[in-house]
Amino acid sequence: MLKDPFINEEFVPDLMWFIGQFDVYDREETLGEILEAYNPDDECDRSELIGKYGLNLDCLSYRHKYVLVRFLGDKLNDQDFDFQSLFEIDEGCAGSWPRGEWYNLKNPKEFLRSVYVLAKEAWKEDLKKAALEDPTTW
Repeated sequence: MLKDPFINEEFVPDLMWFIGQFDVYDREETLGEILEAYNPDDECDRSELIGKYGLNLDCLSYRHKYVLVRFLGDKLNDQDFDFQSLFEIDEGCAGSWPRGEWYNLKNPKEFLRSVYVLAKEAWKEDLKKAALEDPTTW
């Protein structure tokens, strides 16, 4: 069983691994100011955002990355999956996005599709390595 990198429990894939790095709660004056320079709806800005900040998941092994990319691919193929809900933060929750566009992305599915494409490219070697293994042995 593949274990969560932080707790001794089974790893459950979650798309928040891909967008959680953009949460600026209690970092508004540091990371928040950096991220505010980008428009997540703009394709060029989005690519730079994801490349610089969204895929820096050094805590994850090649196996975790493989599971996450496959999970994201499945969600992108699910016509009923609500991508906007990923960007909704309850008022009572300790979380916030850099600025208004993040709360109402024009196409949140397209944002995650960009993550998928860029993750497959950035993690190509890790994904190849994991694909050669039998996931049931993890």
